[in-house]
Amino acid sequence: MDAEPIEDTQRTIEAAETAFVLGDFLRTLTSQPGIYQMVGSGCRLLYVGKARNLKRRVSSYFQKQRHSPKTLAMLAQVKRVEVVVTHTETEALVLEANLIKRHHPPYNILLRDDKSYPYLFIESSHDTPRMSLHRGAQKVKGHYFGPYPAVTALRESMVLLQKAFRLRTCEDHTFYHRSRACLQYQIHRCSGPCVGHISGEDYARDVADTIRFLEGKSDEAIRSLGARMQTAAEQLDFEEAARRRDQIAALSKIQERQYVAQAGGGDFDVLAAAQENGQWVVYVSFIRNGRQLGGRAIFPRHTEEVRAPDVLAAFLMQFYSNKEVPGNLLVNVLPRSPTSLAEALSSEAGHRVMIDQPQRGPRRRWMALAFTNAVGALRQRAQTATAGRRRMLLLQELFDLAETPQRVECFDISHTRGEAAVASCVVFGEDGALKSAYRRFNIRDIQGGDDYAAIEQAVHRRYARLQKEGLALPEIVLIDGGPGQVARAQAALDALEIAGIQLCGVAKGTTRRPGLEMLHIPGWAAARQFDDDDPVLLVIQEIRDEAHRFAITGHRARRGKVRQVSDLDGIAGIGPKRRVALLRAFGGLRGVRDAGIEDLQRVEGIHLELAQRIYDFFHVGRA
Repeated sequence: MDAEPIEDTQRTIEAAETAFVLGDFLRTLTSQPGIYQMVGSGCRLLYVGKARNLKRRVSSYFQKQRHSPKTLAMLAQVKRVEVVVTHTETEALVLEANLIKRHHPPYNILLRDDKSYPYLFIESSHDTPRMSLHRGAQKVKGHYFGPYPAVTALRESMVLLQKAFRLRTCEDHTFYHRSRACLQYQIHRCSGPCVGHISGEDYARDVADTIRFLEGKSDEAIRSLGARMQTAAEQLDFEEAARRRDQIAALSKIQERQYVAQAGGGDFDVLAAAQENGQWVVYVSFIRNGRQLGGRAIFPRHTEEVRAPDVLAAFLMQFYSNKEVPGNLLVNVLPRSPTSLAEALSSEAGHRVMIDQPQRGPRRRWMALAFTNAVGALRQRAQTATAGRRRMLLLQELFDLAETPQRVECFDISHTRGEAAVASCVVFGEDGALKSAYRRFNIRDIQGGDDYAAIEQAVHRRYARLQKEGLALPEIVLIDGGPGQVARAQAALDALEIAGIQLCGVAKGTTRRPGLEMLHIPGWAAARQFDDDDPVLLVIQEIRDEAHRFAITGHRARRGKVRQVSDLDGIAGIGPKRRVALLRAFGGLRGVRDAGIEDLQRVEGIHLELAQRIYDFFHVGRA
């Protein structure tokens, strides 16, 4: 790159910073609403703020009054101030939120999580609709239910619904090319519409019942299933009647888990802000159609010396940017400028949004519960600032995950020149290694030494079992190997129709020395290598080494058992004494294999018929 353009840019920046005169700028400020931007050296954006009156708000920073240490530190770096005038305060709020999300100024309150939340989606354009997890814009025609606070919560709900209604979850390409029913049908999670195990009419009724249930019309769905159960019983189709009975029982369990005792139903988000030791948390509880879909705690950054109204004001505009906003937001503390904030959210959502601080009734009880969860989340965060917590936060940052992972699993293969191959799977959570969840897999039916096939088999067996038992899946899976092993692990997940798991291959360096590992992550342009003392690399090494240890231990045990079994044990008439006599006489198994019938007869205890049997075993076939 030429030096002249860089020097020209630097001169432009210096000229802009030198030309800014604070007194002249303040005198020319308008009293209209808008946003102001504090800019530091090198055109670095330090802070974005919204003002109803720009002149009054910006001037207040430079008047002789007491400011917090945080504000004083920012002002010491300010080289100039830029303003953008808007028609209304509502426009200013929206513009402020967009600039904060785009530039992440260091002195603004920031949210770590700015990704969209998952929805349960049932398409309506297909003759045989599928149920799936959906993020992002809702462009495809169908029914969207949510948002769910986390993918794990949505997957749990999908498993329960699959047990109750057995809707398909496979991609259309897979659906159209099926010749026989898949694993989901075999474990009673799908009714098999791809191969005609259910009629189109019955499947359509299952889809309608699922939608009714998710829309909060659970009583209607249960009544419909009850009528179908009765009809099947009258027609002496007791197998169908039993299936409808099991569906009703499953739905009753889901009702028990999700129902929120309240008056009037409706869609609400309940937001409770709490603070301890300078750390703020906002706990968000999602209620849709009178059902609680769960909640989650979010910890904003840069909240030092900030009050609750400011935290909630910043939180609401950032949190609901590009997300569905329900008509009612219940808060424990009214945010700064609540009227303008409600108007801005309404403008973004396309419908009226109300911000309310409940004082009595069921809404007050919801708020009390959300605040209790917020305080509990703060205390738990303080108490669990352990190595396990730091480990997960480092992995979350490395993989840019929307939420802190709860479960990480790692696979490794161990064998001796292809002999007695064993795959290990170790599990780590916030509390460290979960040894009770470790698993080993004896690799079978593959060519010895084929690590790629071994990884695919182990991953498939592991997650097919978790799917069948309805257990939690990990957010991150580490594979001891390079891009080849990662590709085969992804193929196993695709075959099971599992999405949303972050894969990472950990390949040893050319000298196999610790610290030279290369990370192969799908979606990255190239593999990455970290410094040998990088904390995230140390975390990955720790998990990988534990998987390696567990695999070697299993392999050695299996290899020892295999080597204790001789080929001679497969010959009728050969017991321990005759086996020892043969091995001693010929110096080992190879000598026995090469011996003729007459030579075998010379060994004590080996008669002609047995000698012929031994010879045939090695040269003709197994007797």
